[in-house]
Amino acid sequence: MRPLRYSINVTLDGCCDHRAGFADEDLHRHAVENLERADALLFGRVTYEMMEEAFRPQAGAGAGPEQTDPFARAIDAAKKYVVSSTLDRVDWNAELVRGDLGTAVQQLKRESGKGLFVGGVKLPLALAELGLIDEYELVVHPRLAGHGPTLFAGLSKPLDLKLVSRLELASGAMAMRYEPRR
Repeated sequence: MRPLRYSINVTLDGCCDHRAGFADEDLHRHAVENLERADALLFGRVTYEMMEEAFRPQAGAGAGPEQTDPFARAIDAAKKYVVSSTLDRVDWNAELVRGDLGTAVQQLKRESGKGLFVGGVKLPLALAELGLIDEYELVVHPRLAGHGPTLFAGLSKPLDLKLVSRLELASGAMAMRYEPRR
């Protein structure tokens, strides 16, 4: 059974807007290392569309900033599963996930491989409610954003986690990995 891992960037005051943190070469390198621990990515519609707009190569377009190239290549090449009831189709090496979320994700986890990697805000909340996330990584940036959205807003009950590793990045951001206490 392959594990489902979640990682997100968040500011000290809990903001998880992707524009609130800062991305440097060290952060992108860490993100690529995370992606290498997975066989496939699991996104909701909003995250899929955001990642596609930012990292899918456009015909005739130049390369992005040099520091994001390995990350962009890793995202572009990855198998993607997209949970959406509003999209009719996806491409970019992606497949739509329909039906009961818990059943569909459990089936994906039962497949052999290194793991699944989930990003975003709303989908991970639903997966946390179902107890399907095996590892949480919060990359906490040393910044106060003063606005939201915040992580896991609306979680129906507390989820106790145990710290399994931590890594300080060059920017001062801390990548902390947790597993659910079972």
